[in-house]
Amino acid sequence: MSDMRFIMIGLVAITIGFIVLGVFGAQFTEITVQTKEFSECYKYPEDEPPIKIECDAYLQEKNMLFVIVIGIIFGGIIALLKGVRGGWDQDVKSEEMVGPGGHNNDDDSQDKS
Repeated sequence: MSDMRFIMIGLVAITIGFIVLGVFGAQFTEITVQTKEFSECYKYPEDEPPIKIECDAYLQEKNMLFVIVIGIIFGGIIALLKGVRGGWDQDVKSEEMVGPGGHNNDDDSQDKS
């Protein structure tokens, strides 16, 4: 795969990781505050009274989301580093070179007189 593709894949993966953390991580801020400040945790649905929940189970869900997001971001960083450290132009075969100094035999613009 091209080095540029790895860079693009890495940037997209890192961006997706932060978006997932921002969208799905927001629901865990309330439970984090409740766990640190109080001994009991409650979930507040819109149409019902507060429901008592188990803090440990909810924190485990938070940690699982965090591990998934870290995995996505880490994979993006690995792809980004692989793209940056790639071979770039030194791995181009001489028959694939085009432009100044390269010879392309399929060029129809040459004068054939």
